[in-house]
Amino acid sequence: MSLLSVLRSPRLSFLQTLLSLLLSLVSLSSSYWCVGRQKVPKPLCSPSRRLRCTPVHGVSDGSFSWETGDDRFIFPSFHAGLWTTCEENIFTDALEEKCRSFMALTPASEKGIVWLYVGMELLYIALLCVSSLLLLLQLCLSSWFPPQQRWGQLLNAFAAVCTVLGGLVGMVAHMMYMQVFQVTISLGPEDFKPHSYGYSWAFYVAWVAFTCCMSSGVSTLNNYTKKFLMVGPKHKSVFYPCRNFTFPPQSPSLSPLSPYFSPPLLPPPPPRPAPLSPCPATLSHNPAPPLHSPASLSLLELPASPPVTLLLSPLSFVSHCSDEEFSPL
Repeated sequence: MSLLSVLRSPRLSFLQTLLSLLLSLVSLSSSYWCVGRQKVPKPLCSPSRRLRCTPVHGVSDGSFSWETGDDRFIFPSFHAGLWTTCEENIFTDALEEKCRSFMALTPASEKGIVWLYVGMELLYIALLCVSSLLLLLQLCLSSWFPPQQRWGQLLNAFAAVCTVLGGLVGMVAHMMYMQVFQVTISLGPEDFKPHSYGYSWAFYVAWVAFTCCMSSGVSTLNNYTKKFLMVGPKHKSVFYPCRNFTFPPQSPSLSPLSPYFSPPLLPPPPPRPAPLSPCPATLSHNPAPPLHSPASLSLLELPASPPVTLLLSPLSFVSHCSDEEFSPL
């Protein structure tokens, strides 16, 4: 556990990110990504070039050249980077180099890809700088302001995202440069036709920087996940005084075979409604005396019928039926 805690520590993540940034700056500023040799005919001998040259009458002792095969060629070395390409000067015996921009050697169909990988490399460096700055701020907060751990974890999360994103962008940019270099060898100018080539130390340093960058990003993200997402933010006990209170543990549940076990009490069943009687309800009304005598009634004047009221009280549903009323006879 101690080793894992050391690997997840913000201090180690900051050192890895800073190392990745320094290695990336060294590799990108170098012109030794690829080295090799070209196969060119021997130049004519001149006052500045007397070795490995084709003799010319009046300049060298021999007037004729009997060289055949590969003896007629020389193999000057070259080295190329993201920005420049330097070749050995074949017109002088001194160890001099002639450098030119890599963009000038690239075919016109690959110019857009060159500008794209250049922008991605610059974005890669910018993201590493931002990640290093965020991790440095997190270390300062944890050292000088320990209560502000939540802000430190947020900085940790942003630093992890920037580091991982920068590593992926840098990886794509490196692969795009390798593709452009191979196309330049095949379709480039006639004076740049490498006979053999390979990757040099700056290429491997760039990939070591990418490895450190991804390692730092993964460890930083793992640290944020373990301390913040899985545990949750730590609130102050001033606002939550009951968080420090230790509640007694809950008693274990008894087994049904235990003599102290008592089954849970079931709730009583709900009461059933009283059945209704099948007998029809009796209608009751209040008889009122007639307003006029029958002798005084005429054919045109009829007494008003009294109102009939239905009393649907529980007493009206009293059963007055007997078994004889429901007899089949």
